[in-house]
Amino acid sequence: MPEAVDEDVQLMLAFAGGDESAFDALFDRWAGRLLRFLERMVKDSAVAEELLQESFLRVHRAKDRYRPEARFSTWLYTIAGNVARNELRRPFRRSPHESTERDLEGDAVPLVLVSTEPATDDVVEARRQGDAVEVALAQLPERQRAALWLASVEGLSYSEVAEALDTTEKSVKALVHRGRTALARQLVGTPAEQPPRGASKGGVA
Repeated sequence: MPEAVDEDVQLMLAFAGGDESAFDALFDRWAGRLLRFLERMVKDSAVAEELLQESFLRVHRAKDRYRPEARFSTWLYTIAGNVARNELRRPFRRSPHESTERDLEGDAVPLVLVSTEPATDDVVEARRQGDAVEVALAQLPERQRAALWLASVEGLSYSEVAEALDTTEKSVKALVHRGRTALARQLVGTPAEQPPRGASKGGVA
């Protein structure tokens, strides 16, 4: 049973039993990770903050209906994924903070503020590589980005990612594979698609 090994499930069951401090503990344990996931889904920090609150509000409202049928993390990411998809499907999304850079899809890429503190070459290189990964990840399609993040960063199994994204395990495997391939191509500077031979250099891709 999940509740026997999952401390988060135990906290959620305690909250369902009336222990409000258990909910606070869950928020403290998961808010940071869930916020990073939401930021990569909607690509706007301010909106992600609002969606984080909405996600935990849904957790709070669901306490009487909660059943430990899966890992708490899977259940939580399912809620957050649904909240993010609802936001992305809105006819008129909240405008993100403007950035001077935009990715290949025309979406704003958040600017990274460089520290004024002196940095060693290693720190500069690590930051450069980290920024490159962030930009490349932001350029992936929504579902590839979500599947890759949940599987590679959060460590969910393909079946758990499938549950969180409301899709099949086979689809998740394909999404992760395509996401990793596209990410690798972008990071080594190889375009995902080459223009056909003979195409005009001034033509529209």
